[in-house]
Amino acid sequence: MTTAPKEPKTSARARKARGKSTSLKATQQMREEGDNPGDRHWRTRFLDHLVATSNIAASARQANVSPGRAYRTRHNDPEFAAKWQAALAEGYMNLEMELLCYLRSPNPEQKMDVANAIRLLTLHRQSVAQRRAQVDDRSEQEVLDSIDAMIDEMRTRAAANAALDDEPDEQA
Repeated sequence: MTTAPKEPKTSARARKARGKSTSLKATQQMREEGDNPGDRHWRTRFLDHLVATSNIAASARQANVSPGRAYRTRHNDPEFAAKWQAALAEGYMNLEMELLCYLRSPNPEQKMDVANAIRLLTLHRQSVAQRRAQVDDRSEQEVLDSIDAMIDEMRTRAAANAALDDEPDEQA
């Protein structure tokens, strides 16, 4: 029978070094993925860009973080998740206003894919309706009905504008 330990004893310093190498690898991997853990202001840049583009990947690039970090932060931080939803809602509201402006006075110099804009707004109408119902203190169904009416109006205007473009010039 031996009294010797099965593993050689290691010092506290050696045990700490073993633990640090794991965290250093994780930090290095995060940086390689485009995640900068030292930057605390990335959230503001991310949310500002999200309002402008409604694009999560582009907003993450703008903020110099990985999209994974943005999603993890949204999952772990309810306040950031609420700001994320508010930024998306504002972004879609901006898209609606740009689309309405374009449909009211189409500018040939401004390019807009009306069909895709309407399709995008239709896909996100449920989340927009929930958000608007919270903000406006209206029922979700009332908001959905108003969004449907607005989309139908946009389609009618787009068809009318297309018909005007197809008419031959009377001066020729």
